[in-house]
Amino acid sequence: QVQLVESGGGLVQAGGSLRLSCAASGLTFSNYVMGWFRQVPGLEREFVAAISRYGTSTFYADSVKGRFTISRDNAKNMVYLQMNSLKPEDTAAHYCAAARSNTWDIRTASKDRTYAYWGQGTQVTVSS
Repeated sequence: QVQLVESGGGLVQAGGSLRLSCAASGLTFSNYVMGWFRQVPGLEREFVAAISRYGTSTFYADSVKGRFTISRDNAKNMVYLQMNSLKPEDTAAHYCAAARSNTWDIRTASKDRTYAYWGQGTQVTVSS
């Protein structure tokens, strides 16, 4: 079965950096668009970033553009989220997600309903 396992979350001061990793198994990784989302308890899940099947295209939420970088390594079945210049408002559980797709469309890549598989999440806490 498909499994996505996130790691790399933690507590960091404002202005600091973290690198999240997501290990995928049970799927042909290069067939999947990968995304990162985040959620604060009581609020809706929020899109963060997405990357196309071979990493040639990326898309970011305005709130993280210029600070976060999504990347993937298809040889290792891994997707990453490098988070720099972290702010307290970045505090949330962060989830990676996989969507089987033959196309790249930022309108669908940014929607959580596009993604069939989700990890368990990793908590990111940014102190002020």
